[in-house]
Amino acid sequence: MYQENYNELLKLIAEDGVIINISKHRKPDGSFNIEQNLKVWNAAVERFHVTPLWEKGKTPNFDDRDPLQIEPSIIFVPGKDRKENAGTILVACGGGFESRTGCEGFNVAEYFATRGYNCAILTYRLKPYGRKDALDDMQRAIRLIREKKEEFGVSDKVVCMGFSAGGMLSGNAATQFDYGNKESDDPIERQSSRPDGAVLGYGAFCFAGLPGGFFVDPFSDFIRNPFFANKEELFYYSPEINISRETPPFFIWQTNSDDPRNSFTLGQALTAKGIPFEMHLFPEGVHGLALADGHNDLAMDIPQVHKWADMCCGWLDKIL
Repeated sequence: MYQENYNELLKLIAEDGVIINISKHRKPDGSFNIEQNLKVWNAAVERFHVTPLWEKGKTPNFDDRDPLQIEPSIIFVPGKDRKENAGTILVACGGGFESRTGCEGFNVAEYFATRGYNCAILTYRLKPYGRKDALDDMQRAIRLIREKKEEFGVSDKVVCMGFSAGGMLSGNAATQFDYGNKESDDPIERQSSRPDGAVLGYGAFCFAGLPGGFFVDPFSDFIRNPFFANKEELFYYSPEINISRETPPFFIWQTNSDDPRNSFTLGQALTAKGIPFEMHLFPEGVHGLALADGHNDLAMDIPQVHKWADMCCGWLDKIL
């Protein structure tokens, strides 16, 4: 059935099935059309064999507050001609924690799956759920992949790959983790949530370590950031100040339009702890390019930026 997921993914991408051109993002009144966005993602998910992160109806803190949000899950897609017991890329799309950018999930997974990497497309919770719920979903997905490794035919190794908001989550997963509760009655919770690597695509992820950048003044108790309720949350979700010697390697890329100081700040923090990382910054392009191959909501094809994916394959080969 997982091979069917691979075949269905090829069809979906050939149809540009999750692309919503930027000209259609907004309603006539100018507001963002979140309903349209979530319906497109949900319709795509329905085409696959889905693995829920928790048993149906047992997702912690999940209810009917948003009828368009489905319970958190992954879609496991085996890599083409994959090596036996290879690792898995956990792909998290962006969307500002309120919508889902399809090309950053399905299209990215198709690119890496056709190059032989096992992928799992994550559906995590969005507003009105909190940032902690979204991180819980990513951590649970890492544990689940490891618990189901024999069913999926994979190893324990998992790399988180995220874009924009998904990039923030990937950075958080790589700096906020545990090694499992060995006493838990739930075998999934006995697994470690520490990823083996993190790929961050154009995320505004350095909130505490970048004075004046993206809403935050670290010397003030006044928080102007839409992602955090208070300063304690801001510190918790700023990966650059939560790096330890146990933090896994990073692959970081973005275009300069997203303020490359985010990458510089994170790279400096990783260097201070001796954590390996690879970084690529591109002068062309804007936020939301995904693979930068024309198959994105912006319809932008920028070959130089597209090279990030091929370079990432070289990095992944050392991790997975």
